[in-house]
Amino acid sequence: MPQILATNHTSFTVSDLDRSIAFFRDVLGFEVTSKAPRAPEVIERVTGIDGARAVIAYVRGPGHSIELIEYSGPDDRARVRPRACDTGFCHIAYDVTGLDELIEAAASHGVTVEGEIITVDQGPNAGAQVVYLRDTDGITFELIEKPA
Repeated sequence: MPQILATNHTSFTVSDLDRSIAFFRDVLGFEVTSKAPRAPEVIERVTGIDGARAVIAYVRGPGHSIELIEYSGPDDRARVRPRACDTGFCHIAYDVTGLDELIEAAASHGVTVEGEIITVDQGPNAGAQVVYLRDTDGITFELIEKPA
Protein backbone atom coordinates (compact mmCIF):
# COMPACT_ATOMS: atom_id res chain seq x y z
CA MET A 1 0.00 0.00 0.00
CA PRO A 2 1.38 3.48 -0.85
CA GLN A 3 2.27 5.64 2.13
CA ILE A 4 3.52 9.06 3.14
CA LEU A 5 7.11 8.70 4.37
CA ALA A 6 7.81 12.23 5.63
CA THR A 7 7.03 15.90 5.09
CA ASN A 8 9.55 17.24 2.57
CA HIS A 9 8.91 20.98 2.89
CA THR A 10 6.32 23.72 3.23
CA SER A 11 6.21 26.32 0.46
CA PHE A 12 5.27 30.01 0.44
CA THR A 13 5.04 32.35 -2.53
CA VAL A 14 6.62 35.71 -1.64
CA SER A 15 6.97 39.09 -3.32
CA ASP A 16 10.58 39.76 -2.27
CA LEU A 17 12.72 36.66 -1.89
CA ASP A 18 15.67 38.42 -0.25
CA ARG A 19 13.41 40.08 2.35
CA SER A 20 11.78 36.74 3.19
CA ILE A 21 15.15 34.98 3.41
CA ALA A 22 16.37 37.71 5.80
CA PHE A 23 13.35 37.18 8.08
CA PHE A 24 13.75 33.40 8.23
CA ARG A 25 17.54 33.67 8.67
CA ASP A 26 17.87 36.69 10.97
CA VAL A 27 14.73 36.36 13.12
CA LEU A 28 13.92 32.65 13.13
CA GLY A 29 17.51 31.38 12.84
CA PHE A 30 17.00 29.29 9.70
CA GLU A 31 19.90 28.35 7.42
CA VAL A 32 19.72 29.15 3.70
CA THR A 33 20.41 25.86 1.93
CA SER A 34 19.86 26.96 -1.69
CA LYS A 35 18.74 29.83 -3.88
CA ALA A 36 18.47 29.65 -7.67
CA PRO A 37 16.20 30.40 -10.62
CA ARG A 38 14.33 27.44 -12.07
CA ALA A 39 13.97 26.63 -15.76
CA PRO A 40 10.73 28.28 -16.96
CA GLU A 41 9.56 25.15 -18.77
CA VAL A 42 9.89 23.15 -15.55
CA ILE A 43 7.94 25.71 -13.50
CA GLU A 44 5.23 25.85 -16.17
CA ARG A 45 4.91 22.06 -16.25
CA VAL A 46 4.83 21.62 -12.47
CA THR A 47 2.36 24.46 -11.79
CA GLY A 48 0.30 24.23 -14.97
CA ILE A 49 0.67 28.02 -15.35
CA ASP A 50 1.73 29.37 -18.74
CA GLY A 51 4.45 32.00 -18.43
CA ALA A 52 5.42 31.03 -14.88
CA ARG A 53 8.92 32.24 -14.01
CA ALA A 54 10.47 31.85 -10.55
CA VAL A 55 13.49 31.98 -8.29
CA ILE A 56 13.35 29.49 -5.42
CA ALA A 57 15.16 29.42 -2.09
CA TYR A 58 15.15 26.79 0.62
CA VAL A 59 15.71 27.62 4.27
CA ARG A 60 16.05 25.00 6.99
CA GLY A 61 15.09 25.28 10.62
CA PRO A 62 14.79 22.70 13.37
CA GLY A 63 13.31 19.61 11.74
CA HIS A 64 11.80 21.26 8.66
CA SER A 65 12.57 23.01 5.38
CA ILE A 66 10.68 25.98 3.95
CA GLU A 67 10.61 26.68 0.22
CA LEU A 68 10.30 30.38 -0.67
CA ILE A 69 9.27 31.16 -4.25
CA GLU A 70 9.36 34.58 -5.91
CA TYR A 71 7.53 34.55 -9.25
CA SER A 72 8.34 37.11 -11.95
CA GLY A 73 5.73 35.77 -14.37
CA PRO A 74 3.05 35.56 -15.57
CA ASP A 75 2.06 39.23 -15.55
CA ASP A 76 -1.41 38.61 -14.08
CA ARG A 77 -0.17 37.41 -10.67
CA ALA A 78 -2.38 38.44 -7.74
CA ARG A 79 -1.88 39.04 -4.03
CA VAL A 80 -4.19 37.18 -1.65
CA ARG A 81 -4.79 37.99 2.00
CA PRO A 82 -7.15 35.45 3.54
CA ARG A 83 -8.20 35.74 7.17
CA ALA A 84 -7.82 32.85 9.60
CA CYS A 85 -11.56 32.11 9.20
CA ASP A 86 -11.43 31.94 5.37
CA THR A 87 -11.43 28.54 3.67
CA GLY A 88 -7.98 27.80 2.29
CA PHE A 89 -6.17 29.87 4.92
CA CYS A 90 -3.06 28.21 6.30
CA HIS A 91 -0.33 29.04 8.78
CA ILE A 92 2.81 27.47 10.13
CA ALA A 93 3.35 27.12 13.88
CA TYR A 94 6.65 27.06 15.74
CA ASP A 95 7.45 26.11 19.33
CA VAL A 96 9.69 28.92 20.59
CA THR A 97 11.45 30.42 23.57
CA GLY A 98 11.77 34.17 24.08
CA LEU A 99 8.36 35.00 22.61
CA ASP A 100 8.52 38.74 23.37
CA GLU A 101 12.01 39.07 21.86
CA LEU A 102 10.92 37.19 18.73
CA ILE A 103 7.92 39.49 18.29
CA GLU A 104 10.20 42.52 18.61
CA ALA A 105 12.72 41.12 16.12
CA ALA A 106 9.93 40.21 13.70
CA ALA A 107 8.55 43.76 13.87
CA SER A 108 11.89 45.08 12.61
CA HIS A 109 11.22 43.01 9.45
CA GLY A 110 7.71 44.40 8.93
CA VAL A 111 5.97 41.44 10.57
CA THR A 112 2.95 42.40 12.69
CA VAL A 113 0.94 40.81 15.49
CA GLU A 114 -2.48 39.75 14.16
CA GLY A 115 -4.47 39.50 17.37
CA GLU A 116 -3.01 39.39 20.84
CA ILE A 117 -0.81 37.11 22.90
CA ILE A 118 -3.02 34.68 24.80
CA THR A 119 -2.49 31.86 27.27
CA VAL A 120 -4.15 28.69 25.98
CA ASP A 121 -6.48 27.11 28.54
CA GLN A 122 -7.18 23.72 26.94
CA GLY A 123 -5.94 21.18 24.41
CA PRO A 124 -2.39 20.05 23.64
CA ASN A 125 -0.95 23.56 24.12
CA ALA A 126 -2.71 24.28 27.44
CA GLY A 127 -0.64 26.73 29.49
CA ALA A 128 1.33 27.99 26.49
CA GLN A 129 1.41 31.57 25.28
CA VAL A 130 0.33 31.81 21.65
CA VAL A 131 0.32 34.62 19.08
CA TYR A 132 -0.30 34.96 15.34
CA LEU A 133 2.11 37.09 13.30
CA ARG A 134 1.67 38.09 9.65
CA ASP A 135 4.42 39.17 7.27
CA THR A 136 4.14 41.69 4.45
CA ASP A 137 3.17 38.93 1.99
CA GLY A 138 0.30 37.75 4.20
CA ILE A 139 2.06 34.64 5.48
CA THR A 140 0.86 33.82 8.98
CA PHE A 141 3.13 32.36 11.65
CA GLU A 142 1.92 31.04 14.99
CA LEU A 143 4.47 31.24 17.79
CA ILE A 144 3.91 28.96 20.78
CA GLU A 145 5.90 29.36 23.99
CA LYS A 146 5.24 26.55 26.44
CA PRO A 147 5.67 27.14 30.16
CA ALA A 148 9.14 26.38 31.53
